Amino acid sequence: MRPADAHAAAGDRLGGWREAVIHATGWRRPALAFVAGGLSNLAMAPFFLAPVLFLTLPVLVWLIDGATDAERGTRAALFAAARAGWWFGFGYFLFGLFWIGEAFLVEADTFGWMLPFAVTLMPAGLALFWAAAAAAARVFWRPGAVRLVLLALSLGIVEWLRGHILTGFPWNVLGYALTWPLSMMQSAGLVGIYTLTLLAVLVFAAPLVMAADAIAGVPRRRAGFRALLITAVPLALLAAYGTVRLATAPSDRVEGVVLRIVQPSVPQREKWQADKQAVIFKDHLDLSLTDPAGKRDDLVGVTHVVWPEAAMPFLPLERPEALAAIGDMLPDGVHLLTGALRREPAEDGVGDVRGHPFRAFNSLMVFDGDGALAGLYDKTHLVPFGEYLPWQATLEAIGLEQLTRMRGGFTEGSTPRPALDVPGLPVVGGLICYEAIFPGVGRKSTERPGLLLNVTNDGWFGSTTGPYQHFHQARVRAVEEGLPLIRAANNGISAVIDANGRIVARLGLNERGTLDSSLPRAHNRPLYAMWGDIIFLVAGLLLAATLAPSLKAVRR
Repeated sequence: MRPADAHAAAGDRLGGWREAVIHATGWRRPALAFVAGGLSNLAMAPFFLAPVLFLTLPVLVWLIDGATDAERGTRAALFAAARAGWWFGFGYFLFGLFWIGEAFLVEADTFGWMLPFAVTLMPAGLALFWAAAAAAARVFWRPGAVRLVLLALSLGIVEWLRGHILTGFPWNVLGYALTWPLSMMQSAGLVGIYTLTLLAVLVFAAPLVMAADAIAGVPRRRAGFRALLITAVPLALLAAYGTVRLATAPSDRVEGVVLRIVQPSVPQREKWQADKQAVIFKDHLDLSLTDPAGKRDDLVGVTHVVWPEAAMPFLPLERPEALAAIGDMLPDGVHLLTGALRREPAEDGVGDVRGHPFRAFNSLMVFDGDGALAGLYDKTHLVPFGEYLPWQATLEAIGLEQLTRMRGGFTEGSTPRPALDVPGLPVVGGLICYEAIFPGVGRKSTERPGLLLNVTNDGWFGSTTGPYQHFHQARVRAVEEGLPLIRAANNGISAVIDANGRIVARLGLNERGTLDSSLPRAHNRPLYAMWGDIIFLVAGLLLAATLAPSLKAVRR
């Protein structure tokens, strides 16, 4: 076959796919949207197959194109577009968040019945954001590149809203597709993850959509130029910026700091069993005194030990013998930074012990060489249904409880997030568990930290994609803030990450042991760390301004 004939055949196939999607009816429309949404997860960690979006996002565009053909009338067209967006979002979140179901199997006899509801209702609810985006874009929908800009704006806005409405849940925001490889990740420090979402929609939807438009009658030269402008130019600029930033980034270390991160890999099913408490605590102590090669060194040369979230399966501040054991473990001048639970008496407390109300906190604690508490941060962003129940008292009265099984749930810490002063370390910004998925962590603190410390327990989610996604999003926070990140996870992934997202040292998922590392220095505050989501607002307004001529033409 001659090249010209092959090119024509490829064009015919693309045109045929476009027409098939646009004119799909009945069950085929939701099926196409659902499959395309599900496949879009391959762009996220741990797969990082972002090119799949070159195929899946055009399907969403064409389904919205076909909304008018599928139904008659403006209102019906909006509902048809919303349904396409919802099914796409449902597939995206169902396959992207299936690992949440693992948490309900840890105590299957108590929580197992909730699994099918959790893995379907949550994606169904999150998909409403994508339904709203598709419907909003459809209001001003028209042929050509205009509709790509409309979809980028609407999806960018709803992804931002998803990260802020109620408690917010910005997991796998679409912009993460542009944070791999490492050179591309650097752009997060420039514009942030939500602005990258605007770019991702444009970059990945444009080539096939514009090529199919050309086949359908739009002048080929004009469509080809626009596709090149929308896709190649942003990708080239982001890659060039990242390459230069990595090449010129310093690799200095904080003098005199040697970190030891402990990854005990305690099975979640055993974590809170009463007869395992002493064994688990002793295991943490013994591991802390062991170097990465497995030899006992009694922390010689180590300055700071880091344990994961809720490392001790009890309330350490109420166990003097535990504090004494910590003091015995730590040489003079060495500090332990650990996740731990605590409670305090409170008249308005929702927990109760023998008639005494209290409030419970998921905390990050610092202990000195005497086993005394030297620093404290209480988690400010709690996990709904995991650490507290909305309408706690009412739901507990009918027999429901959160996964942590702390009567009354946890209480939010104070805001803005207080920083920790730890001898020998730069100012520490604490991030407990999924607090690391929220952008702008530095701007939410009382002062700019010199490092981020993320303690977590991803043991709830087994060997699924969840821990890998969590780890990647934490890396992006380091780049956004220009800060090194220390991460201690019960079963992994524990790591030390520099301010450019480079992994200095790492313990993989389900590995057991310790990790010794130096501490990278912080960089100057990146643009996003200074301005936050104001950059997203400005980018959105500039993008919206490009629509003005087309919208004026529609009015005429």
